[in-house]
Order: sequence, then C-alpha cells, then structure tokens
Amino acid sequence: MATRKPRTEPEDAGDGATLTKAELAERLFDRIGFNKRESKDIVDAFFALIAERLIAGEDVRIAGFGQFQVRMKAPRPGRNPRTGELVPIEARRVVTFHASPKLKEAMQGGGASAASDPDR
Repeated sequence: MATRKPRTEPEDAGDGATLTKAELAERLFDRIGFNKRESKDIVDAFFALIAERLIAGEDVRIAGFGQFQVRMKAPRPGRNPRTGELVPIEARRVVTFHASPKLKEAMQGGGASAASDPDR
C-alpha cells in the first residue's frame, strides 16, 4: 500500500511563495493608489463574489487566468486505511480550476510578466 508524504511548506515560504489576500490588497495600494481600506474591501468583495457564484453552482471564468467549475462527484465506496473497513462516501460538489491557455503558456515560458502585465 502506498503512503503519502506529509505536506511541507515550500522552502521559500517566508519569501512570498503564497499569495495572500493581504498581499493582494497591498499590491492594489502600491500600484493603483487606492487607500489600504479600499484595497482590502476590493479584494474581499472580489473573492466573496467568486464564492457566491460557485456556491450557486455557476462557473466563474476570468479571462487570461482560468475557469473555476463546480462539479458533482458521485457517491462511491471508500475504505478506512487503518481498519480496511468499507465506508460509503456521499455525493458532493467540488470546485475545479482549469488554467487558461494564456496562463499555461506563460508558465511554460517561465515569464510571469506576460501573465501579470496590467496592460494586457
């Protein structure tokens, strides 16, 4: 039986490896000039709107970035890894993300500037 490695943080996690809502708000403040409260409110509203649409079962497309889709997973039998006992897993909704061709191309080319250029 295969075992999973425990998740570890990336080596440079302290150097901004994870983009947080606070960092997004800070970048709005720096680049566009909104005050810090406005920047935080914009970021919060953006994510609230995405969550609201996904909860309603709608797909969310962001041009040049990708698409979030709500999928229904069918019920299936599962197994408790410790005891081997069969455990039913109920049907549930999950969110999947598919990167846009532009984002995929930027990732393969190693150029983050193409994906993050505000003029595109």
